[in-house]
Amino acid sequence: METRLNIEIGADEFKAALTKRLSPKTVEALVEALPIESEAKKWGDEIYFDVPVDMAEENAQEIVSKGDIGYWPTGNALCIFYGKTPISESETEIRPVSAVNIVGSLEEPDRLKMIDPKTGEKIRIVMDG
Repeated sequence: METRLNIEIGADEFKAALTKRLSPKTVEALVEALPIESEAKKWGDEIYFDVPVDMAEENAQEIVSKGDIGYWPTGNALCIFYGKTPISESETEIRPVSAVNIVGSLEEPDRLKMIDPKTGEKIRIVMDG
């Protein structure tokens, strides 16, 4: 089962889905916290932002894929990955600063490179429909 989301970053809107496949407890906590409003921060080709959820590692991953949405237990934040980070070891590797719980995926992650979100930009996550 998945929860469909709209993610608004500034004036741009993205579709995403949360899935319980890898981190079901984390996904449940995030769904309960919706809607979420925060301020975007950037780290390489990653956007991350504070969320009102406090979870431990749950099948946490140290390497992720483009479009993955991860919950970062160390920072109580959601991360959206759309390219390499400053600690990626190659052009194709996407490595978070520390392990994240994979909670879902973003459609069209390459659009994030085109809009180049700014640190401090408002981000809002709501259920789709």
